[in-house]
Amino acid sequence: MNREPIFNVPGTVLAIIAVLIAVHAAMSFLTPDQSMWWLLALAFIPARYSGLAGELPGGDVSSVTSWITHMLVHADITHLMFNSAWMLAFGSVLCARLGGGRFLAFSIAGGMCGALLFLFLNPELLAPVIGASGAISAMMGGVMRFLFPAIDRGEGYLLREQPSAIPALTLRGALRDKRIILVSAAFLAINLLAIIGFGKFGEEGDIAWEAHVGGYLFGLFALGVFDRAAQNDPPPSPDFD
Repeated sequence: MNREPIFNVPGTVLAIIAVLIAVHAAMSFLTPDQSMWWLLALAFIPARYSGLAGELPGGDVSSVTSWITHMLVHADITHLMFNSAWMLAFGSVLCARLGGGRFLAFSIAGGMCGALLFLFLNPELLAPVIGASGAISAMMGGVMRFLFPAIDRGEGYLLREQPSAIPALTLRGALRDKRIILVSAAFLAINLLAIIGFGKFGEEGDIAWEAHVGGYLFGLFALGVFDRAAQNDPPPSPDFD
């Protein structure tokens, strides 16, 4: 008798989470001053691009590297656990569909697009943006393109067993799907509540809703660029005696 694993998580997803945990653990061994310096050096700070790069930790180097490194740092253990849980939920499915390399490229690009929207809306802000939430929001947006087709075909089990067998909606089809529109509107509304102070990670800071929205829109619009899943007929549903 074949036994299905309790957890079906691709190695790439587990490796990413392990890196996030390792960075957080390493930061915890630093003195408060050292921890703050590294947090600011790794964080994405819009003010770097308005002439203040030389006055901030990391200098001009961080102006380049922080587009990626900001995803590695989290405010506290709650922030880290929350992002890890959502990555397990959405990242596992998307990674199984795209493959490890394309999934990693997709995630990094999604996080960078989240930072880009944050920069566009807050061009001179000194506050640091940290966390993998932009990348995870991109994963959510990408999964929307093939979640509902799986449900419509009665093949939701493929999300766990073989996501690459699910035909993805075209971008035009996704933008016309009322369910995707509704989910996207709800996602936007929840994040916009941060404007009035809804949502904090402990006492560390507000949610960077702009990064979430930018990542989500990237994932929804750009999945097709990364998606090379073979659109074959899915295997038949398993029969149970």
